[in-house]
Amino acid sequence: MSTRILNKSLTAACQTAYHHHNGIRNWRRSTEILNGIQIRNMAGECSFLTVDNMNPHVKTMEYAVRGPLVIRASEIEKEILKGVQKPFKAVVKANIGDAHAMGQKPITFIRQVLALVAHPELLKDPAFPADAKRHADTILKACRGYSVGSYTDSPGIEVIREHVAQYITKRDGFPCSSDDIILSNGASDGIKSVLRLLICTIDGKQPGVMIPIPQYPLYSASLAEFNIHQIGYFLDESKGWGINNTELERALNESKTKHNINPRAIVVINPGNPTGQVLTKENIQNIIKFAFNEKLLILADEVYQHNVYAKGSEFHSFKKVMKEMGEPYSSMELASFMSISKGYMGECGVRGGYTEITNFHPQVKAQLLKYISANLCSTVFGQTVMDCVVNSPQKGDPSYDLFEKEKNAVLGSLKDRAKLIYDTFNSIPGYSCNEVQGAMYAFPRVEIPEKAIEIAKQNGQQPDVFYAFQLLEATGICIIPGSGFGQKAGTYHFRTTILPQTDKLKEMLNHIKEFHVKFLKEYS
Repeated sequence: MSTRILNKSLTAACQTAYHHHNGIRNWRRSTEILNGIQIRNMAGECSFLTVDNMNPHVKTMEYAVRGPLVIRASEIEKEILKGVQKPFKAVVKANIGDAHAMGQKPITFIRQVLALVAHPELLKDPAFPADAKRHADTILKACRGYSVGSYTDSPGIEVIREHVAQYITKRDGFPCSSDDIILSNGASDGIKSVLRLLICTIDGKQPGVMIPIPQYPLYSASLAEFNIHQIGYFLDESKGWGINNTELERALNESKTKHNINPRAIVVINPGNPTGQVLTKENIQNIIKFAFNEKLLILADEVYQHNVYAKGSEFHSFKKVMKEMGEPYSSMELASFMSISKGYMGECGVRGGYTEITNFHPQVKAQLLKYISANLCSTVFGQTVMDCVVNSPQKGDPSYDLFEKEKNAVLGSLKDRAKLIYDTFNSIPGYSCNEVQGAMYAFPRVEIPEKAIEIAKQNGQQPDVFYAFQLLEATGICIIPGSGFGQKAGTYHFRTTILPQTDKLKEMLNHIKEFHVKFLKEYS
């Protein structure tokens, strides 16, 4: 298409838009003359929404897990497809906890139930086990029109919420009501729904939320979007990324005195992302006492509760510990979150999660449910998978043996890979890595030579970002720099998943080791 024809089309489009808005405007006022050709300024009057008049808080958001490195990794993939020669055959995206993308096979029972609810005609098929059919039938009967294509109640299908409540009751030994369960599109939606409740300036003070550093970028991005002040508290790397109450007090007091912030809540990720630690019961008790004394709502991100690998480590839910502590702690407000994306399931793309709200004021709870209702409901497929997780096959069911075999195989392999990645990183000169006790990530510390640090600064990059880009271009391995999660000044880390299947993980780790040796030689 010629420039003149394109210009004519663009101008017509703008004219149409202005007709519908305020009538025909003076077009000459906002055109440019370039090489004798009249070109419409598409960033001018035809753009009613610009970066200058859009929500400023959206512009301040950053999400490192899908940031510039990942964009470059995708570009490299396209280059390889076009025949561009690289020193590697394929890109390894170790930047995100996407289990199925890394070769993990879906759990058979979960996919059978999904197939059955999607196409109820399959309920007549003898190839499907009876318990999967009963499971699907129960969900379909709870759907209007016996179809997952219908809206559900805004908090989610009642029978599934009842199963979630039973799961939590069994897990913790304390009662849970289905009225306190909200099903969501992954844990992320549930977390953001609760954070929105805190957007309130009181006595001229901006609200603040305490988050761990290093942290999962969902939190920093969401707080930026909601204009809530981020109060970062550092995890103690020297003590297995534990949480120190002295550090909690430092961060809280600094937010009050230096920034005039009103702290409202504290986020705890257990097992940890990106750090892979599993908190002890004593650590959790200390956090609960701190939150009580400071009148903070606790947000417990517990999406990795099935992912515990290290000997002596055990998952303790915040609700269970809080209830065991008795009054006044057992009456504290708590929001806890779970997801189908992690664990042994890895159903990231299906989008399912739950929020349990404990001890919320009835009026606040009503307002939260009102907000949830504006989003209609979460995806029914996500709700279905959550039901398979909390209401899994029991001993004696036709699907039980295969389900347990597949589940244990996934978790067993992740345990082996957690040890492999820990051992390998600690064998690389200039690397140190805490034990991967749980979750799906390692967060090794890397010594970067001064020469590389100086070049990074000249390029306007953080040193760990420079390192990560060099690694990507040399090996095709995409990791995320520690600066995207937060880290103490003068230290450099990166996050990688442990999700590549064992053979590919060994290959990936060998490439990282070879790269780092060459990197040290070049920049030392």
